Amino acid sequence: MDCVTSVYHQFWDQTRNGLTLGAIYAMIALGYTMVYGVLQLINFAHSEVFMVSTVVTLYAFRNWFNISEPITGVALVLVLVGALIPAMLASGGTAVAIERLAYRPLRKRGAPRLSFLISAIGASLFLQYLFVLMDGRHYILFLKLPPILGPSPQSIPAPMKTETVFTIFGTAVSNKRVLVVVVAVVMLFVLDRFVRRTRLGRGIRAVAQDAETAAMMGVNIERVIVTTFFVGGIMAGAAGLLYVLVLGIPAFWFIGFVPGLKAFTAAVLGGIGNIRGAMLGGLLLGMVEAYTVPCFGAQWTNVVAFVVLVLVLLVRPTGIFGEQVGA
Repeated sequence: MDCVTSVYHQFWDQTRNGLTLGAIYAMIALGYTMVYGVLQLINFAHSEVFMVSTVVTLYAFRNWFNISEPITGVALVLVLVGALIPAMLASGGTAVAIERLAYRPLRKRGAPRLSFLISAIGASLFLQYLFVLMDGRHYILFLKLPPILGPSPQSIPAPMKTETVFTIFGTAVSNKRVLVVVVAVVMLFVLDRFVRRTRLGRGIRAVAQDAETAAMMGVNIERVIVTTFFVGGIMAGAAGLLYVLVLGIPAFWFIGFVPGLKAFTAAVLGGIGNIRGAMLGGLLLGMVEAYTVPCFGAQWTNVVAFVVLVLVLLVRPTGIFGEQVGA
């Protein structure tokens, strides 16, 4: 009864929080679901694709734009766009590099599925420790780790001041949270239209349904695969910037692990390989996490997320919408 009462009193606060996190999970989950739809492969290095974007974001804020205090107006827009585009391109480029170096040689040799899984884990660890070795002190770009992993973090460049945009039933909604939802909705809509309406998008769907027949019909399989990895990467890149901007977490080599696993959970929940399913799964997972905070506390959110993953695999392994890209 106390749990129900707590959720009732915090309903709108947690709905706001759940939508924010869910939007970020959905954007990351699209990378998992698109790659699986085309290659039947779980890209476990996708969490490091997300990590790269957080590093580029913080580097842009601090080193390119010399942000030391919040700014407003046109300057703020230019800074956010100036950080967003490099973050997306860096993540997209990283995803393409992973495909070319870790997966393509295996595909050319007709390697078994287990080899792809091992290669994905190896690529993930390689990227993590590559960034560890960048300065040799387990810090990335001189930003310290969160307390759980190391010394207290330094102050984080914050170009955007947190301000209340509107209030709904007594719950203040900040400009940062509005930005997350707006950017996520726009990017998810554009991706959905891209997959459904463009020639290349139809090629992705064709390869996901039957790669051999698609090749016979003139679809360039390699081009489709590279595009799939790149698009998934740029979605994770945008999510990385929003994650840093809203939560204020400094980049470190392991930052992508938990969000990556939760995004994978969201993809499975919605239907791994289904784009709209990944969107819905991300939002649902964010809401489930948020509503469990009043009952069990924030320290249990990770446990709840992975319990959801286990339950989905047990009850409905194909997820809510099933396994088909673009369905």
